[in-house]
Amino acid sequence: MKKIVFLIFAALMIFNADANAKKQPVPYVYMFGFAASFTDTIVHFTAIQQVDSAWIESKNNFLQERQAYSYQLRDYLNQKQQLPHRTCMVFYSQKREKLEKKYQKMLKLYTKSKDGLQHFDVRYLDTQQFKFRTVSAEVTEQTEEK
Repeated sequence: MKKIVFLIFAALMIFNADANAKKQPVPYVYMFGFAASFTDTIVHFTAIQQVDSAWIESKNNFLQERQAYSYQLRDYLNQKQQLPHRTCMVFYSQKREKLEKKYQKMLKLYTKSKDGLQHFDVRYLDTQQFKFRTVSAEVTEQTEEK
């Protein structure tokens, strides 16, 4: 019984620590987007972009509102490119060099194969085509509270 009480207490402490994480503004982050679909071989990479006024969770350096940034890419592909049902992700870092390494690693997964054949149709979106817009964590918090 003591073990169960201890485990419950430990779980509550962990949950409480996550709930108390502070959001802090940073002047900018570097970000790129990636989109793929399970129904075709087309994958999209955005250019690495500097996004101003981002919010980072102080405890674990998570970018706040990540889903809103990935939705921006998803909506662009759906509305402007007529490519619905894309799974979109964003990758970010406060250091451009670190993000460039991640970008090259991801790109290599989709352009180089062991058999020498190209299995994916890789498409690039430059900043003239698609640009991330800043998302305010404060606005989203207020919306969630209502």
